[in-house]
Amino acid sequence: MMKKNNLRRKQLKVSGMSLLILGSAVATSWAASGPGEVHNSWLAIDTWKTLNFAVLAIALFFLGRKPVKAFFSSRKKEIADELKDLEQKKAEAEKQLAEYQARFNNLDQESRRIIQDYIQQGEEAKKRIIAQAEAQAEKLEDMAKRTIEQEFKSARIKLQQEISSLAVAQAQDVIQSAISSEDQEKLVDDYLKKVVA
Repeated sequence: MMKKNNLRRKQLKVSGMSLLILGSAVATSWAASGPGEVHNSWLAIDTWKTLNFAVLAIALFFLGRKPVKAFFSSRKKEIADELKDLEQKKAEAEKQLAEYQARFNNLDQESRRIIQDYIQQGEEAKKRIIAQAEAQAEKLEDMAKRTIEQEFKSARIKLQQEISSLAVAQAQDVIQSAISSEDQEKLVDDYLKKVVA
């Protein structure tokens, strides 16, 4: 890239110098003729002007031929390289465009696939949640059965204690009403005999 810039600068300098020399020659020839002079030697002056111009043109041709040719050939090569790069970029852009169009065309199908995946994941999550809920319900049912059994046992024990307390109280009442004072004295005497003996 640096060499191209240096070569281009040299070519522009040579072209500029050539144009400057050519312009100087033309200006000198116009100045030498003077305004509106007409004389017999006009053919000699025009001949010299023509010869000067021809020599200058030939010199410029030989001096500027290689740099100008190099300038135009390097410029042609740069343009060809730029065209090649642009063609590559165009091919890459067309390839990306084709990929995007293919993706766009498959977008409907891909969205259906994604929706189907989400539905499937939802069904699996639903089954998992139901299985967990059923397991939890079974645990709760087992705990409820155990609690009910314990409550029944506790209630049965309390009921038996109450029944036995009531039976004892009723038995005392029955015994007190059935035993007379004579029977009481006889029981006391029998008890005392057992204790003394």
